Amino acid sequence: MSPPENPNGGAAAAAPSEPAPPAKPSSSKGKKKDDKKDDDLSEEDLALKEQLELYVVRAQDVDPGVQRLALESMRQEIRSATSSMTSVPKPLKFLRPHYGTLKSYYETMPESELKKYMADILSVLALTMSAEGERESLRYRLLGSEGDIGSWGHEYVRNLAGEIAQEFQKRQGDDMPIDELMELVQQIVSFHMKHNAEPEAVDLLMEVEDLDLLVEHVDSTNYKRTCLYLTSSSRFLSSPDDTLALDIAYTIYMKFEDLASALRIALLLDNKSIQYVKQVYTATDDLVLKKQFSYIIARHGLAMEIDDEIAADENDKEMLQEIVNNTKLSEGYLTLARDIEVMEAKSPEDIYKVHLIDGRGASSSLDSARQNLAATFVNAFVNAGFGQDKLMTAPSDSSSSGSSGNWLFKNKEHGKASAAASLGMILLWDTDSGLAQLDKYLHSTDTHVVAGALLGIGVVTCGVKNDCDPALAILMEYVNKDDSNIRIGAILGLGIAYAGSQKDELRVQLSAILGDPQATLEVLVFTAVALGLVFVGSCNEEIAQSIIFFLMERSEAELAEPIIRLLPVVLGLLYLGKQESVEATAEVSKTFDEKIRKYCDVTLMSLAYAGTGNVLKVQKLLGICSQHLEKGETHQGPAVLGIALIAMSEELGAEMAVRSLERLLQYGEQNIRRAVPLALGILCISNPKVNVMDTLSRLSHDADADVSMAAIISLGLIGAGTNNARIAGMLRNLSSYYYKEAAHLFCVRIAQGLVHLGKGLLTLSPYHSDRFLLSPMALGGIVTVLHACLDMKSTILGKYHYILYIIVLAMQPRMLLTVDEDLKPLPVPVRVGQAVDVVGQAGRPKTITGFQTHTTPVLLAAGERAELATDKYIPLTSTLEGFVILKKNPEYHEE
Repeated sequence: MSPPENPNGGAAAAAPSEPAPPAKPSSSKGKKKDDKKDDDLSEEDLALKEQLELYVVRAQDVDPGVQRLALESMRQEIRSATSSMTSVPKPLKFLRPHYGTLKSYYETMPESELKKYMADILSVLALTMSAEGERESLRYRLLGSEGDIGSWGHEYVRNLAGEIAQEFQKRQGDDMPIDELMELVQQIVSFHMKHNAEPEAVDLLMEVEDLDLLVEHVDSTNYKRTCLYLTSSSRFLSSPDDTLALDIAYTIYMKFEDLASALRIALLLDNKSIQYVKQVYTATDDLVLKKQFSYIIARHGLAMEIDDEIAADENDKEMLQEIVNNTKLSEGYLTLARDIEVMEAKSPEDIYKVHLIDGRGASSSLDSARQNLAATFVNAFVNAGFGQDKLMTAPSDSSSSGSSGNWLFKNKEHGKASAAASLGMILLWDTDSGLAQLDKYLHSTDTHVVAGALLGIGVVTCGVKNDCDPALAILMEYVNKDDSNIRIGAILGLGIAYAGSQKDELRVQLSAILGDPQATLEVLVFTAVALGLVFVGSCNEEIAQSIIFFLMERSEAELAEPIIRLLPVVLGLLYLGKQESVEATAEVSKTFDEKIRKYCDVTLMSLAYAGTGNVLKVQKLLGICSQHLEKGETHQGPAVLGIALIAMSEELGAEMAVRSLERLLQYGEQNIRRAVPLALGILCISNPKVNVMDTLSRLSHDADADVSMAAIISLGLIGAGTNNARIAGMLRNLSSYYYKEAAHLFCVRIAQGLVHLGKGLLTLSPYHSDRFLLSPMALGGIVTVLHACLDMKSTILGKYHYILYIIVLAMQPRMLLTVDEDLKPLPVPVRVGQAVDVVGQAGRPKTITGFQTHTTPVLLAAGERAELATDKYIPLTSTLEGFVILKKNPEYHEE
C-alpha cells in the first residue's frame, strides 16, 4: 500500500494531507477513545505518528548518541514536511501533545550542543503551540544554535519577525539590551530581501527603528520595489518617521544611481531640498541627465540657481538655467497644441454653445457689462497660452468686432482691469511677446486699464523666471503710485510673477507698503497676499510677524470687511505643508480679536497640514464642523476646506473625505454647506469623478444661493482642463436655468471657462510626477482663490474678480513631450492607460491597464500613466510626464 517508512520521512512528505484531529497523550483511561481517533488516520499517518512518538521518547534517552539521532530525525521530519497554506504540517500536528514534555525535559538538560539543538526544534514547535503573547519561539531561538533560520521555512521567519517587534517594544520600555535581537534582525532581513519579501523586511526594520540596515541589503534587482514601498508607506507614517523613510529611499536610489528618482525624493524632502538636489546634480557628469533634472525642477517650480558646482562650463550653465527657468514651457505647449490641431482661437460663443440650449432666455439682456466680464474670463481661460484669441488679439482691420481696444471698452471700470489682464493669460509663459503686447496699455489714461496691464505682466511671466527680471523692473515703478487700483495691479502682479521664488528684495519692498499709513485697506491686503505667494512654504518669521502686527492694529470696522479673510490665508501660505513649524505663529494668533481669532486658528492649521494626510488634524477639523454656532461665526468654512486640503494627499484619504463631506451636507449648518462644494472641488480638482459630479450637480440647484454658486464654480474646478462633455452639458443647462440671475450666470460662465481651460490641454492639479510631488506654488494659488470663494458676493462677484487670475499659479500643461538629447521634439509611440498601484506586489506586474498606443506628444488625464512602447529609446526618468529626454538604446537592433 505505501512504501516502507524511512527515517528521513520521505513518505511522510508525500502523504496526502488529511485533516486529522490533534492527538491527545494516551493514557489507560483514554485508550478506547484514542484507538477510535487513530482509526481516522491513514496507515502512513499512523506510522508517522508512532515514529515521531518514538523520537520523542528517544530524545529523552540518557545516551547522548541516541538523543542526537532522535533530534536529527525529528528535525528532518519537520523540515521536509511541505504543507499547504491552510493546514498545519503533519509532524507539527503530531508533536503537539509532546510540546510540554519536551519543554520540561529541555530545562533539565545540561548545557551542550545538544541542548541548543533541542532549543531549535522547540522554537519551531512553538510556531503553532505557544500561548498568545508568550513569544516562546523567539525565546528558544535566542537560546538555540546560531544557525541559518531560513531553512525552517518562510512562515517560521515571519512569525519570528512578529515576535521580535513585540519583544523590542518591551525591552525598550524596560531599558534592556537589544543586541542579540538585532543580530537576528540582520538574518531575517537578509532572508526576506533574498526571497522577494521587501515589504516585510522594511516593516520589521521600522518596528525596530533601524531602517539604515536596509541600505546594505538591497541589490540592483530589488531596490526599485523596496523604494516604492518606502515612499508610498511614508505617506501613512507620522513625523519624523516619514522623512526617515524617504531619506533611506533617497540613499538607496543614489547608491544605484537612479538619480531622477532620487531627485524626486529630494524635492519631497522639504527641509533638505536644496542640498540634496545639488548632490543629485553633482553625482553625474552626464549633461543630458542634468537637463532632465532641470525639467523636473522646472515642473516643480523650485527657484534654483545653477552654480559652478553643478555645471562648470558657462554655456552648459546657461542652458540648464534656461530649462530651470521654464523658458521652454511655452514652446513645448505650442508644439503639443499644433500636434493635436487645436491652434485655432475659440470665442466665448464657441464655449457657451447657445444653439444647443432649448429656447428660452438664451439672449437675455441682463447686465451686459457683467456678461462681457464673464466673456473676458472665459476667453482668457480657453485660449490660455495660445497667444491668439478673437477678443483681445484679433487684428484691428478685420471685419470682426473690431480690435482689442473695442473689447476692452465693452467692460466697465474694474472690468477693464480684468480685460487687460486677460491678455497676459492668453500669452501665458511667452514673456517676450507678452510684455511687448501689454506695453501699449501701460500708457493708457484709464487707471483700471493700467492696473490690468500690470496684473497681466505678472500673469504672463508666471512660473517663468528670467535672469534680467523684466517683470520686477516694470512693476516696481508702479508699486508706490497714488492710485490704489494701479498699486493693487502691480503688487498682485509681483505676487503672481514671483510666486515661490522667495526673493528678498520683494520682502523689503512689500513689507514697507504694509507699514504705509496712506495705503488703503485693500492695497494692504493684496500686499500681504503677494508676500504670501512669493514666500509660500518658507516659514519666514519676519513676514509672519509683520502680518500679525497688521492684524492686531485693525479696528473693529476694518475686521468686518470681507476681504480681511485673506490675511489668515496669507499666514497659512507661509507655512504651507510645514506641519509643526506653524505652532509658534498659531499661539500668537490666539491673541487676536475674537472676530477673527478662530478663523485664523483653523486656517493656519489646515494650510500647515495641507497635503500631509494627517488623520488627527482631519478629526479635529471634523470636530469643529460638528459644533452648532451662534450667528456671525465664520470659521467653519475654512475647516471644511481644511479637511479637503489635508486629505487630498492620497487616494484613500480623499475617498474618505468625500464621504465625510456628504455627512456634513446632511447635518451641517448653512455656513458649512456653503463650503462643502468648494472642498469637493479641491479634492477632485481636474479629476471629474462621477459621484462628486453628481453631488455638485444636485447642489447647483440648491435653494441657498451661496451653496448653488459654490457648486457651480466647483463643477468648473473638477472638470478644469478636461473638456468633460457631461459637465459641459450640465453647465449649459444651468445657464438656461439661471438665465435671470446675473450672479449665478456669471459663475456658470466662469465654470465653463475652467472646464475648457487651454482647450483641454491644461490641468489645475497641484500634484505631478504620478501624484508624488505637490507643487506649493500651485496649491497656494488654488487655496487663495477658494478662500476668496467662501464669500463670493463680496469678492469674485464684487469688484475683486481679478482674484481669479491667481489660479494661473496652478495651470500646467497635462502633457508628455518626448525630446531628444538636443531638446528637439522626438515623436515615439507610447502606451497611455489607467495607472495601477503595484506597491508590494510580487514579480513585475503591469503598471498600467486598458492602455492605448499613441505617438507623442500626448495628453495625460488624471490617474493616467504612460510608458514607452518601443525599445529603441531609453527615457532618462522613470516617470513619463512633462518633458522627457530620450536616449538611443545602444542594445537595440532594428528588425
